[in-house]
Amino acid sequence: MNTNANAMNHCFAAATQDLDPQHSPPPPATSTSTQPYHQQPQPQRRLRGFAATNSNSNAAATATPIKSRKERDKEKERTKLRERHRRAITSRMLAGLRQYGNFPLPARADMNDVIAALAREAGWTVEPDGTTYRQTPPPPPIHPQSQSQPPPASHFNSVQQNNSNASNVQGVNPVRSVESPLYSGALRNCSVRPSVDCQPSTLRVDENLSPASLDSVVAERDAKLDKYSSASASARDSPECLKTSQALLGGETYFSCIMNNSLHHGRFLQLVQDVHCREHGNGLPETSYIPVYVKLATGLISNFCQLMDPEGVKVELQHLRSLNVDGVIVDCWWGIIEAWTPKKYEWAGYREMFNIIREFGMKLQVAMAFHEYGGPDTGGIFISLPQWVLEIGKNNQDIFFTDREGRRNTECLSWGIDKERVLKGRTGIEIYFDFMRSFRTEFDDLFTEGLISAVEVGLGASGELKYPSFSERMGWRYPGIGEFQCHDKYLLQNLQRAAKLRGHSFWGRAPDNAGYYNSKPHETGFFCDSGDYDSYYGRFFRHWYTQVLIDHADNVLSLASLAFEDIQIVVKIPAVYWWYKTSSHAAELTAGFNNPSNQDGYAPLFEVLKNHAVTMKFVISGFQAPYPEIDEALSDPMALNWQVLNSGWDKGLNVAGQNGQPCYNREEFTRLVETAKPRDHPDRRHFSFFAFQQPSPSIQRTICFPEIDYFIKSMHGEVSN
Repeated sequence: MNTNANAMNHCFAAATQDLDPQHSPPPPATSTSTQPYHQQPQPQRRLRGFAATNSNSNAAATATPIKSRKERDKEKERTKLRERHRRAITSRMLAGLRQYGNFPLPARADMNDVIAALAREAGWTVEPDGTTYRQTPPPPPIHPQSQSQPPPASHFNSVQQNNSNASNVQGVNPVRSVESPLYSGALRNCSVRPSVDCQPSTLRVDENLSPASLDSVVAERDAKLDKYSSASASARDSPECLKTSQALLGGETYFSCIMNNSLHHGRFLQLVQDVHCREHGNGLPETSYIPVYVKLATGLISNFCQLMDPEGVKVELQHLRSLNVDGVIVDCWWGIIEAWTPKKYEWAGYREMFNIIREFGMKLQVAMAFHEYGGPDTGGIFISLPQWVLEIGKNNQDIFFTDREGRRNTECLSWGIDKERVLKGRTGIEIYFDFMRSFRTEFDDLFTEGLISAVEVGLGASGELKYPSFSERMGWRYPGIGEFQCHDKYLLQNLQRAAKLRGHSFWGRAPDNAGYYNSKPHETGFFCDSGDYDSYYGRFFRHWYTQVLIDHADNVLSLASLAFEDIQIVVKIPAVYWWYKTSSHAAELTAGFNNPSNQDGYAPLFEVLKNHAVTMKFVISGFQAPYPEIDEALSDPMALNWQVLNSGWDKGLNVAGQNGQPCYNREEFTRLVETAKPRDHPDRRHFSFFAFQQPSPSIQRTICFPEIDYFIKSMHGEVSN
């Protein structure tokens, strides 16, 4: 009995030694009771452990130190960042396959969906259970006469019709809504349309098509193909054309071609020039298709989240559909949906509205509105922040942005509480994430069927990424420079920590010579030429002030990417164009954009937006000063538009646009089109979509209807400017 106990003790000791490399080896056993144990064959793991502990120097070299808790936390954070980066790359790849390869992937595609789509693209058949096999129509029998002369055209037409019917019945090659790059290349190489005007095809391809619209697009595409295929009978009869089209199209459609012996050199070179003209000619920006979305009026949803006038919404949607707009934009107000109780969300009114939009077959963009709505030009409509948030603000007013005089701005929450648990145990970014996650869960069916094409995330006052430095309720009037909004205790503590890390604790304060809301730059000591804005302290403060804005965008967008995975996310950037011709760009500085005349202040922000693969929507406020004859503001809207748009494009961002003010005449609409489709851009850049802010219904339907119709047709490429 004792012998067995001793043997077991030695076994446990050996196991402990193997598991802990730093454990010292046990003393050699001298008891004869353990001798049978040592005579048994040693396992491989035991031999490695004995060899590792045979030498103290080897043991010290191979010993793995126990990581501290701080290192483990850092490793977890790095793992999270790697996983987030991997998801972002996957999301971009799936988006590219949908947009450019036109693969019908589901909203949350996994690797099996991607592999199946690629297999089908290559001509394979993939069953629901994963069974994959190659199925191609048998080659037609070769007759001796076919080697000397091409078969008649009627033969190819019959083969084409039979192949199309077989594909529709058997589902061998499912028809997709639009052409893939391979299919587009086949069209360019095999098209017989004469190159007269060098204009691209008028077939409109909406990258946000829903499954319900597949048939109509395919029918339109087939009509185009039939038109082109009937242009030349001699080219259709070529067996080389048949072989080329089968190789390019993977058996989906036998397409007419002109690569025969007689036309190979002349007509083919002409078509190459035609394609080159289409891709690089002057007509491309004018004919690029830019989807147009119209923002629905605020006030359709009551403060109790009920749809006020369903019939009026239907009339409005009918009117918009008559203008051929691509979709609508709807604000989802935080102050309505989570109005009374934390984490209690009410979506009933929005569900009813979205169902009506679905009936009209229009696309939908939604805006997560985390700000207040109201003012002198809002028609008496007022939407505040949630009531339970305002109750917290009565006891802790520092949750709101604060100016130098200590006045609180309740338009939105201060970015200083993004990571402070002052909102019933939650931080600011947790509040935003819970709201977005609730929306994603509530309307999962609309995301799945593709009705919701994009989600705009509000990041500040008016839903724009900016400080509320131009608040009219605080007395601001154009063209005042505004005030820095960093005097709540949370942002001041942040500033003091940054100054201490910089090694100058006395810099932990906001400027005291930056003027007031309606001051002019030359009237202040901070923004005047050679003012303190360009001193060592001024540069430090400007960098910190802007970095708070960038960090807020980074934090919120990180969570938005998790809530809306594989969905286009939009961020709205304002146009602060007054005082642009001054050296300090004072109005932009108070709004949070560190963009003085000697640097590009938008590039660091756009780098963060690029990391999250979001679309930057630029609000185009105007093209000239309100009073050009007395332009005291030294404004330059055109120069600001040029800088912001090209900075975004240079960073690789998708750029969209929105008119900040309603347009009423042809000249204003033409300038919007020219901004959306720059004629002289070397890379042929243009907006990914345009959000149109329409005038009041009475004005729109009487005075501006022809102009709006012209504007939408210009954006769709149906008319040239």
